[in-house]
Formats: sequence, C-alpha cells, structure tokens
Amino acid sequence: MPGSSDLIPGPTLSESSFSHIVNAPIESIDLADWLFHLSNAEFRRCYPPAHIACGTTTTDDGRPMSINVELIGNSLVIQQYIGEITEPRHCRMVSTSDVFTSRGQTTAHIVWDLSVEKIDDHASEYINHLTASATDHLLATISDWGISFDQAAARCDRASVAHNEQETPRFAASIARRALA
Repeated sequence: MPGSSDLIPGPTLSESSFSHIVNAPIESIDLADWLFHLSNAEFRRCYPPAHIACGTTTTDDGRPMSINVELIGNSLVIQQYIGEITEPRHCRMVSTSDVFTSRGQTTAHIVWDLSVEKIDDHASEYINHLTASATDHLLATISDWGISFDQAAARCDRASVAHNEQETPRFAASIARRALA
C-alpha cells in the first residue's frame, strides 16, 4: 500500500512529449469534455490492445477523475488520474498508479499533461506529455528485486516513450471526432 510520502514525486523514471495535428479548429476543442466523456470503446480504439478500459468518477471532495487501465510495455498499469487542471485547452492529470509486473506489484507517480494550441483556423496541435516518477514504494520494491534505479528507469522510459508515441496520434484523431461531432 502506498504511503503518504508517495504523493510527492520522487526521481524521474521517464518523461516524453509527442504532438499531432488535430484537424479541427481550436474553438471546437474541449479537452476536459473529451477526457471526461471518453467512452470505454473509444479509449480502446485509441490504442488496441494496450488500452484495456477507462472510466470517470470523482474524488470524495468532488474533483474529476479519469481511471485508465493500460498495458505499458509488459506491465499492467491502473491509473487513477485526478484533474488538477481541467480546462478546454489544457488538462493536467495526476495519479499514483498501480503497476503490475511479472515480478509483482508496485506504484508510480504519473503526470499526464494534455494541451492543444492553435495552428490556423482549421487545425490545432495536440501535445501529450507524460512524466513518470518513482514513489517510495517503487524505490523499495526495485531494491528488493535487486534492480538499480537506473535499470528500472531505462525499462520504464523505453516502454513509456513507445506507448506515448503510439497513442498520441490516435488521441488527436479522437479529439477531432468529438470536436466535429
């Protein structure tokens, strides 16, 4: 079980940013609306078979949450993203995520930053930025497994970057479909 110190990000495991054109005018794009109304089927279409399930809820104090279940590399990751910023052009989602590997379960702190910028009257640019940081639980777990932080970070980075690169254009297409509906 994650401890309270897991809420403070530790050393960075991975950071990546990819962008893709959204074929819709920025005035018609609402990232928060897209994110919190993303159907499970649409989420799965955005990166099969890595995207397994998604849903939305709220925290006890009413903040919006997006719950995503994904395969990232060989790990099953359950993200419980809490919306820190949920605006039409920018969402910042933060999660202490459960990570299930072949060696066992641990946690990671993940920040998912989604934004969109105007290109012209007909197109926008979607930016999908992800940062994964170690929790105290993860640091203890990799030590128990006899893996150095650098080894764990290299594995995480390879998997996370590849995942982000694949899902970004598909998210952009999904955002455009919603914006133009």
